Amino acid sequence: MIEYAWLIPVFPLVGMTINGIFGIKYIKDKAHWVAVPALGLSWLFSILVFIDVLNGKTALIELFDWIITPDINVKVAFWIDQLTAVMLMVVTTLSFWIHVYSIGYMGHDPGYPRYFTYLNMFVFFMLILVLGSSYLLLFVGWEGVGLCSYLLIGYWYERESAWKAGMKAFITNRVGDYGFILGMFTLWYYLGTLNFNEVFAKAHTLSPEIVTIATLLLFAGATGKSAQIPLYVWLPDAMEGPTPVSALIHAATMVTAGVYMVARSNVLYSMAPLSLEVVAIIGCLTAFFAATIGTSQFDLKRVLAYSTVSQLGYMFFGCGVGAYASGIFHLMTHAFFKGLLFLSSGSVMHAMSDVLDMRLMGSLKKYMPITSFTFIIGGLALAGIPPFAGFWSKDEILHHAFTSGHITLWFLGTLTAGITAYYTFRAVFMTFFGRGRIPKVIKEHLHESPPVMTIPLIVLSIGAIFAGFVGLKKGETTYFGEFLAPVIHVVHHANEGHAKAIPESMLIALSVAVGLTGIFIAYIVHMKKLIDPNEWVKRLWFLHRVFYRKYWVDELYFALFIDRTLDLAFFSWKFDQWIIDGVVNGAAWISRAFAWITRYCTEPFIVDGAVNGASYVVDLSARVLRRVQTGLVSNYMLFVVAGTVCLLTVFMFIRLF
Repeated sequence: MIEYAWLIPVFPLVGMTINGIFGIKYIKDKAHWVAVPALGLSWLFSILVFIDVLNGKTALIELFDWIITPDINVKVAFWIDQLTAVMLMVVTTLSFWIHVYSIGYMGHDPGYPRYFTYLNMFVFFMLILVLGSSYLLLFVGWEGVGLCSYLLIGYWYERESAWKAGMKAFITNRVGDYGFILGMFTLWYYLGTLNFNEVFAKAHTLSPEIVTIATLLLFAGATGKSAQIPLYVWLPDAMEGPTPVSALIHAATMVTAGVYMVARSNVLYSMAPLSLEVVAIIGCLTAFFAATIGTSQFDLKRVLAYSTVSQLGYMFFGCGVGAYASGIFHLMTHAFFKGLLFLSSGSVMHAMSDVLDMRLMGSLKKYMPITSFTFIIGGLALAGIPPFAGFWSKDEILHHAFTSGHITLWFLGTLTAGITAYYTFRAVFMTFFGRGRIPKVIKEHLHESPPVMTIPLIVLSIGAIFAGFVGLKKGETTYFGEFLAPVIHVVHHANEGHAKAIPESMLIALSVAVGLTGIFIAYIVHMKKLIDPNEWVKRLWFLHRVFYRKYWVDELYFALFIDRTLDLAFFSWKFDQWIIDGVVNGAAWISRAFAWITRYCTEPFIVDGAVNGASYVVDLSARVLRRVQTGLVSNYMLFVVAGTVCLLTVFMFIRLF
């Protein structure tokens, strides 16, 4: 079946096209009958392809020529290997169940066909990203998911907060993408190709300086797409989109693109120790930074959003210490438990009439037993408690960090694990246990979500429990690591020997103990109330203020960049108004003065003939030019496109004749 892998992205493309063209007028509230089967077929084919790859098959599927010049010949081609197979399974599995969940969650939305059109489009571009055999095709999917995130985050565009969040995500990602493009240009300039196989085969010809520059530039793109310091700010605001969108973006698709890119480029990164150190440090700092913010938030989805930023930091942390397989392993396990947590929070939101403030919840367990059970499973996996999925992948990353000699980063990562366990079960206890604080008008309508929403929760909870077992030890590696071994380049560190003096079992026990301590603190503070959280907020008011205000990073960015850009725009407007318009108006005033002098200082018959003729020419020119200079950017773009078409027509005519 591997030769038919090209069909995997075709199915959501067909679903997107049908709903996009016929959805609003004809299909309407039956749009899921197109979108969900499309994803079901993609999932089925991904499973069949995964089985083939498991049996040792790989393939390069060349579809058609894309860019052909005397110096360049770029093909649209898909490369299927072990890493691709893992990503296909993660993306299609999560996307399918999120599509199913959306049937119940979005059932009464007036934009139902538009929603499923965007959702199918998002999955199509994500599949292009993971299937592409070159950086160029990867970048097509990279930009495509960026566009779709803008459309989905701002789906409810009637709300100012939604379209602003969409704009924030789009613009922030463009900053990172600029670095990614420069990284691709660097590889192209020195290697003459962007195909993965050719780049990795020629990588040894690059000097250490060039490969370091290229990998750092590529990582700049990853910090935007995968929400790392300093470009993480868009992801928490992405909560403005529908909850299934949050699950899709935050769990297994867009935000993991940067991690996938770094793992795919492991040959290059392994040649650039400085770049790996930067990836490890940024990842670890992001994990800690976002986790501290998560401890003070009261919006349930926002807590999970900062948790996503933190866990993405763990993935980059793993890649940065050379444990690429561990980073991808955490990507896979995180997809299940974070998708589960987001969809469970959506179930809570559905029952609570869109209320997400945990201070207005409590005792929801007796009203929503399935949702509470699945949320707790996801929470245990996120906290890294054995035998749940997050335990296996998180501890593997921390183990590699310690044995590679990154002791300081290991300590910070372990501390982050305790903080993660604390804020996760703070959310669990505040939402599902303790005294009910639910407003009476909402309490009267509390109910469990329908089966179309709870069945995906149950399926993903199974993944959150058992997905980690593929990380069981097999000799010096794991079953998952052995599967990815043909793709992943193993990094050996010079200072590994002394770090191995401490047994791995002791490191695991310490990590689990830290996680359990975090849960215990959350229990005595937010469940038993043995410690009054309000009293501690008063004592540590400054620290709480810093966490609650998210270190004032948004305010800092506004002061440094947004407000200064607006100042520049204001200055440009004034310059245009007084200087540019002043010159034009001055020319008009001079012309008027000249006409007046001419009229009254020259013979009447000369004046009349010249002035009337000039007036006619000027009037005719003004009528024509007024149609061109409309001031509408859309009209100017139309002229640009028309000019481009004319140039292409002339070029083709010259080539043919």
